[in-house]
Amino acid sequence: MESEEKFIIRGGRELRGTVKVSGSKNASLPIIFASILTGSLTLHNVPRLTDVFTACKLLEAMGFHTSFSGNTLKVSFSGDLNPVAPYELVIAMRASILTLGPLLARYGRGKVFLPGGCAIGVRPVDLHLKGLSRLGADIKVYHGFIVGEVKGRLKGAEIYFDFPTVGGTENVLMAAVLAEGKTVIRNAAKEPEIVDLARALKRAGAVIEGEGTDVIEVWGVDELSPFEYTVMPDRIEAGTFMSAVAAAGGDVVIEDFPSYALKAVVDKFSEAGLVVEELPGSKVRVVKRERLRGTDIVTQPYPGFPTDMQAQFMAAMCLAEGDSVIRETIFENRFMHVPELQRLGANLKVDGNTVFVRGVEELVGAKVTATDLRASASLVIAGLAAKNTTEVYKICHLDRGYEQMEVKLRALGADIERVKEKEEQFGEGNVCPS
Repeated sequence: MESEEKFIIRGGRELRGTVKVSGSKNASLPIIFASILTGSLTLHNVPRLTDVFTACKLLEAMGFHTSFSGNTLKVSFSGDLNPVAPYELVIAMRASILTLGPLLARYGRGKVFLPGGCAIGVRPVDLHLKGLSRLGADIKVYHGFIVGEVKGRLKGAEIYFDFPTVGGTENVLMAAVLAEGKTVIRNAAKEPEIVDLARALKRAGAVIEGEGTDVIEVWGVDELSPFEYTVMPDRIEAGTFMSAVAAAGGDVVIEDFPSYALKAVVDKFSEAGLVVEELPGSKVRVVKRERLRGTDIVTQPYPGFPTDMQAQFMAAMCLAEGDSVIRETIFENRFMHVPELQRLGANLKVDGNTVFVRGVEELVGAKVTATDLRASASLVIAGLAAKNTTEVYKICHLDRGYEQMEVKLRALGADIERVKEKEEQFGEGNVCPS
């Protein structure tokens, strides 16, 4: 029987020391796929994660070579293109849809199976397809896959998104850099990862203005050049370490902390009573000096509170004094961590897209199962704070977005270990991507 891995956490230890944030997963993936536009790239500060390895396998299936040295990734084109994103890779990672825009822009054709990834909601790709269609691509959706073709070259256009979609903005942006003429993307997403992608594309010779605002202008060029770039730090990992200190207590310096990208999270933790002190050199000191106060959040597109931090913030609020109200407005199915937190003794009530949190004095260890990437992080955070022992199953979800989390936490004094567990020995949970 195939073995799975789990975390065993003996909680109740405060976290102390220094931890360094890895490169951003959500910035790395679109930049990696931008190599389709250029033929090759050298990318630094790339986290060694399941999703990144899946992206490399996807490029290799299309005819590219990839190689890692530490946290530097090199991509080069073999000269034999297969413009198809295979089902078995796409179903494991939703970001695979981001290959479609570059394929259409550079090669005029592409076939991508409908994406999978975390089971946190429908997350339709219709906005991606409408935007690419506006640029002149002929898009057809068959049973289970998307086929796109371009006669000649994509044409610049005005594109308005009904909702500021991150993936849709990235896909259209990568397609537009090689389109003929000017493209204007209105109601564009403003996430820092989009800014990072635009900066990387500019290194390759793209002409882009307005990234980080809701209007991005792109003047298409005939070709892009191979480029070298360093990925931004992962703001969600940085926020996750803040949440861990907020729950378990302690005094931690977080290095490579992207303060510019985490203002909403820092503000909310500060409101709850966590001490957050900016230090020179992109460092932040996080100290928990007293029990936190219950604090409300509403997830929103950037620069609002990120949906990717909702579960981790909730884990910290489970132990805060008083009540918190957590409202999720981005994904309709992102409370699957709630029953698992309840196993640990959290007092949570779900009402539609809102969770009412009544803080408890303590959590007590139990066996819990991760259902998606950020849910897994919330269970680790709760386990760090809980009395006795917590076992977190299905940590393959966590490995999609956190680089050596248990190693970093142990360096801060946490008692956490990764062990193998036979598949039939734990309960039903969301199946991990293969």
